[in-house]
Amino acid sequence: MEVAANCSLRVKRPLLDPRFEGYKLSLEPLPCYQLELDAAVAEVKLRDDQYTLEHMHAFGMYNYLHCDSWYQDSVYYIDTLGRIMNLTVMLDTALGKPREVFRLPTDLTACDNRLCASIHFTSSTWVTLSDGTGRLYVIGTGERGNSASEKWEIMFNEELGNPFIIIHSISLLNAEEHSIATLLLRIEKEELDMKGSGFYVSLEWVTISNKNKDNKKYEIIKHDILHGKSVPHYAAIEPDGNGLMIVSYKSFTFVQVGQDLEENMDEDMSQKIKEPLYYWQQTEDDLTVMIRLPEDSTKEDIQVQFWPDHINIVWKDHQFLEGKLYSSVDHESSTWIIKENNSLEISLIKKNEGLTWPELVVGDKQGELIRDSTQCAAIAERLMHLTSEELNPNPDKEKPPCNAQELEECDIFFEESSSLCRFDGSTLKTTHVVNLGSNQYLFSVIVDPKEMPCFCLRHDVDALLWQPHSSKQDDMWEHIATFNALGYVQASKRDKKFFACAPNYSYAALCECLRRVFIYRQPAPMSTVLYNRKEGRQVGQVAKQQVASLETNDPILGFQATNERLFVLTTRNLFLIKVNTEN
Repeated sequence: MEVAANCSLRVKRPLLDPRFEGYKLSLEPLPCYQLELDAAVAEVKLRDDQYTLEHMHAFGMYNYLHCDSWYQDSVYYIDTLGRIMNLTVMLDTALGKPREVFRLPTDLTACDNRLCASIHFTSSTWVTLSDGTGRLYVIGTGERGNSASEKWEIMFNEELGNPFIIIHSISLLNAEEHSIATLLLRIEKEELDMKGSGFYVSLEWVTISNKNKDNKKYEIIKHDILHGKSVPHYAAIEPDGNGLMIVSYKSFTFVQVGQDLEENMDEDMSQKIKEPLYYWQQTEDDLTVMIRLPEDSTKEDIQVQFWPDHINIVWKDHQFLEGKLYSSVDHESSTWIIKENNSLEISLIKKNEGLTWPELVVGDKQGELIRDSTQCAAIAERLMHLTSEELNPNPDKEKPPCNAQELEECDIFFEESSSLCRFDGSTLKTTHVVNLGSNQYLFSVIVDPKEMPCFCLRHDVDALLWQPHSSKQDDMWEHIATFNALGYVQASKRDKKFFACAPNYSYAALCECLRRVFIYRQPAPMSTVLYNRKEGRQVGQVAKQQVASLETNDPILGFQATNERLFVLTTRNLFLIKVNTEN
């Protein structure tokens, strides 16, 4: 059985700035343009039965503004009339109205349990679309940047069950076959879950293909499903279609299509409630091992062999326990007996008296250690010097204990750390795992549309941008940019809703639920001479922070960043903020 490789993310030290002094608030005005929409954005609010945190993450915080990374400064949204509207910016002072490029053939309001419509730009000529009712569309668009050749045409249209949203998609072109691989997300009801939220997250990897070039018909050729208990922060298919990467708090596993969920849960429950193979106790002098035997077992059925550092227990040619003992025993004085309650009791005499064994057989996890109250009290007494009922019992000590009250809120992370997993597309097994620990996930961005989306993680106080490279098995994630102190700064923004950065890393931005947008620029050379008062040295670069306030009371529904502009979508307006004036 292949085991997933435990990997780590390698930080490029030259991209870090240990002498970064913080952001300076700049009062320079930002040019802001406002466009009124013909029809409101097709926002879908959460229903009463969508009450969990996972529903809020997946649908309540959904970004209704979509950026076409294949074409510069081109954004899309879907309105209440079922129209996909596009705004492509050439000149800020000559903004046109958003134009309709496609209209959904179904009436969205007719479905009571619908989700928000979602769209993903698969390639420069292909788009995947969900209307929020459970129907998936694959659309050929032609060259979207060229109005003469652009024509949106449905190439695939199929009902796939319960409503879903599209997370990611790619286009694969082989010699004789064109296929689209897409990743869909659902949150399903789990009737058997008595302790949890009552829901689970389903990720579906669907591949649609046209095997015959002469026949334009596309059909599903592959449908794999993953189940998990948390909405993934990041999920993307590799450009060659051979793998999948997921960042999430709780792990995902592949399940067979059509496999009954109850069977799956029964297997999980049986593993959880599986009793230990043996129980064992210890004193300073000896160990006692107890094994429950099958009914009507006799002494002739049992074979127990002792060696100074080894044990072997066999029942009717079935090996119960075998392996190297944690420490040496007096094998000549060790004994065993079958008791009246049909259990085997083994007594082992320690050679090293007073030594506490953490395990009976090295590497064996099938047993359970039973401690009596006397042992627990003795352990507590030995650890007493490390604990205190007072927060700081001796403040005059050279190294006082950590005071939790001194920690700021932004230094505290979720108890359960997230992980980055890579799944193989053919074996459906996990091949690489990165434990992210306290490296909090912040956002994702497409730097190169031909590559996988990048993801940004907090690293100490900084925010580090990582580019996945599926072709490099030994160095699969590359550190490509750093936003200094941004991990610390963003933690203070309690009302933040969306986070983004420019594809060329020139700035990062976040917006609150209402009105305010914060922009954090990379350090730039100063036109005037500036000195650090404390150190008396000249400061060559300064990183600026800017704040924009939108003239609206409508909630922000979408947020996208390009190299030059920020696009902010509200219910009735589309705002354009000019961030960079030079290319």
